[in-house]
Amino acid sequence: MERDELAGWLRLALTPGVGDGTARRLLAAFGLPDAVFAQSQAALEQVCSATQAKALTAPPPDFDGALARTWHWLREADGAPVGRAIVTLGDAAYPADLLQTADPPLMLYVMGSSPGALSGLAPHAMAIVGSRNPTPQGAVDARLFARSLAGSGFTVVSGLALGIDGAAHDGALDGAAPALELATVAVVGTGLDRVYPARHRELAHRIAQRGLIVSEFPLGTPPLNQNFPKRNRLIAAMSRGTLVVEAALASGSLITARLAVEQGKEVFAIPGSIHSPQSRGCHALIRQGAKLVESVQDIFEELQPSAALHDGASAATDDEDAEAHGLLAQMGHDPVSLDALGARTGQSAADLQVALLELELDGQVARLPGGLFQRMARG
Repeated sequence: MERDELAGWLRLALTPGVGDGTARRLLAAFGLPDAVFAQSQAALEQVCSATQAKALTAPPPDFDGALARTWHWLREADGAPVGRAIVTLGDAAYPADLLQTADPPLMLYVMGSSPGALSGLAPHAMAIVGSRNPTPQGAVDARLFARSLAGSGFTVVSGLALGIDGAAHDGALDGAAPALELATVAVVGTGLDRVYPARHRELAHRIAQRGLIVSEFPLGTPPLNQNFPKRNRLIAAMSRGTLVVEAALASGSLITARLAVEQGKEVFAIPGSIHSPQSRGCHALIRQGAKLVESVQDIFEELQPSAALHDGASAATDDEDAEAHGLLAQMGHDPVSLDALGARTGQSAADLQVALLELELDGQVARLPGGLFQRMARG
């Protein structure tokens, strides 16, 4: 992209009061951004409001600074280990599935190992989303499913948030097949010159090395609450289907699932305990027609019936663990208290605490708030 071309698109995107919808109407009426800015205010008012038309007649505040920052960011990729690109609505590389949605963004900022691969992503990608505060089992499930999907050639798309998103990105990076061009794609709600949450800085660096980080927001955009639900439509559009691992009833993950349905994409959900608030969103989705999944094979049967699971990984129960330690069988799979375990097993609290600590250190049991314990399914 040349600087003059960037200037036109950036000016259109940054003009106050002119959103993506109005910008698309202007582009449809007049052509590329330069042609839009060549129009008289009267001509512009045939397409947009008088206030918007007036705003379009002059560059937005601090436009020169924004252009300089964006151009510098774009040029920094020269000779760098990861690439950078800006893909506009008029670019042939714009993702086709995103272009077909009701509200495609004017510009996409892309950073990572192969920015050019974004255009053909959706047919080979699965979104994994869920709670920012998952149960230990939910985080394990997200990691296992992502690892299996990436190991079988699917790119895992998520939002770089805490909890399920981070676990999904991590699992995809860990299990990606060597030939997979993009292990994972993070669609973020900030400008690409900052990482949010800050604790995912190292994860973001790993994603850029083996995948992509994508944003519709200009450089310098801070983490604003309204931007995170907005970016969910990109997660849904850039994927063949969406897997919800854990979600409360009032959850951004359910927004992503709804958008996926509206776009004609498949939705999958992992069931959980009827006592867990983090399972209620998934159960609601299943009642509404999402496919209940217990293993990655369930996803494959829906998307590509002939596919075989390459590594056999699954979030299903490992019965060998139960045989190895009788206490696991007594625990079941719902959170359980020490008193309840004592009643089931007849063991003293002291003996149970020792056994539970051993299982916890081995990663087979998680300690939950409120003095509860939960058996962990492992792939």
